[in-house]
Amino acid sequence: MVPDRFAPVLRELAPLTERFRAAGHRLYLVGGTVRDLLVDSGRADFDLDLTTDARPDQIKACLDGWADAVWNQGEKFGTIGAHKLNAETGEQRPYEITTFRAEAYTDLSRKPHVVFADEIETDLSRRDFTVNAMALELTGDSASGGGAPVLVDPFDGAVDLATRTLRTPMGPDISFSDDPLRMLRAARFIARYQLQPSDELVAAVKAMADRLEIVSAERIRDELDKLMVVGHPSPGLWFLIETGLADQFFPELPAMRLEHDPIHRHKDVLTHSLAVVENVRPLNENPAIVSGERPEFDFRLTRLAALFHDIGKPRTRGYLEGKGTTFHHHDAVGARMTKKRLSALRYSNDDVAAVTELVALHLRFHTYSMGWSDSAVRRYVRDAGPLLQELNVLTRCDCTTRNAKKAARLSLRMDELEARIDELAAQEELAALRPEMDGNEVITHLGITPGRDVGEAMKFLMEVRLEDGLIGDRAVRARLDAWWRERHADS
Repeated sequence: MVPDRFAPVLRELAPLTERFRAAGHRLYLVGGTVRDLLVDSGRADFDLDLTTDARPDQIKACLDGWADAVWNQGEKFGTIGAHKLNAETGEQRPYEITTFRAEAYTDLSRKPHVVFADEIETDLSRRDFTVNAMALELTGDSASGGGAPVLVDPFDGAVDLATRTLRTPMGPDISFSDDPLRMLRAARFIARYQLQPSDELVAAVKAMADRLEIVSAERIRDELDKLMVVGHPSPGLWFLIETGLADQFFPELPAMRLEHDPIHRHKDVLTHSLAVVENVRPLNENPAIVSGERPEFDFRLTRLAALFHDIGKPRTRGYLEGKGTTFHHHDAVGARMTKKRLSALRYSNDDVAAVTELVALHLRFHTYSMGWSDSAVRRYVRDAGPLLQELNVLTRCDCTTRNAKKAARLSLRMDELEARIDELAAQEELAALRPEMDGNEVITHLGITPGRDVGEAMKFLMEVRLEDGLIGDRAVRARLDAWWRERHADS
């Protein structure tokens, strides 16, 4: 029997269901919606994915007169998309309806070759995991007679959900050969639903990890992003490392496993890094680390920065007598490595720049050990720029020590810094930190032409701004005059 929580979705689909039934076609709700409704995930923003025995032209005929808009960009793969205004919410709802299919990749292809099928069981057999290989028949006899729709579950996906087991409908070697990205997707399902992969699945991934090379960097990037924003991604990340998948697209990650970290002595660098990733939580979920009323931050980018922040340690590992293992300049080296890896994964230029900068700055807080003078606060804010909130969160989350007193000291220092930032921001507009004179004013005041001297003057004025704050027009011009006279004293 279908749980009551399916009712709103079934009610929304009823008019479309009737159109397919009247045309003699079968229609099924399939995939993630069925899975999440079965586990009562609390989601309300379901994507409505449907599958049918109707071919694309027949799907379009059923949508004609019902959908507000139809698009056919995926028609060669059997998918027709539609938009329909949801009367209850007043919003346009997207739908995707796909003909039953059986698709496979050729040995060297990055794109699937699609073959349409006639039975729902065939379609379900080609899906990635049993927990996704369930469908709800909407147009069956029971539905037309007023009874509840029927769950179609030929591979026991409901049982696997209940027992938290991750399996493939067919043999994992067949499933992963059809689409190697499924091996990477397994990590996300392990993390999001706390599933335990079957021994057969793990063995297949280890044996076939190099098959990931035929998958485009863009698809790998998108799957990594999806993993990084689940509640607790570390089980999925460990799966990538232990099966050898990470070696195929992110070899710097497993390389951190063997490096001893003298600061976090109970953890190697990799374990520490994954702990930092876990520490990055939405503002309302981890008050021990990110507490109080604070501005929002970019969760995905901060999670990525946490994953990459110590990537430079293996290459900078050294040893000093009396100090032990060192990782000097791992922030700068790590930033270069981060830029290279994210670029290879086809992240956007903005994403690459942001995460790279966070890695480069992740130790900046610790360079101000003598306290937060006005000058130090200005420089910290200037260096962080638009990434200030992300940097503050990353700094807090980088504390994984078991020493409660040490953790409390770090938290207090961060509290003090953020309070000082707020104080100065109210006085000096720190978000728009710049010299009190612009380039044109410098040219006019000094009577010079555009060129190198103007650039040097602006650097000097920025140093004045950082060190002394806002000193007023008369004072800043006097400082500029003194600098100019000293600069040309021997001319």
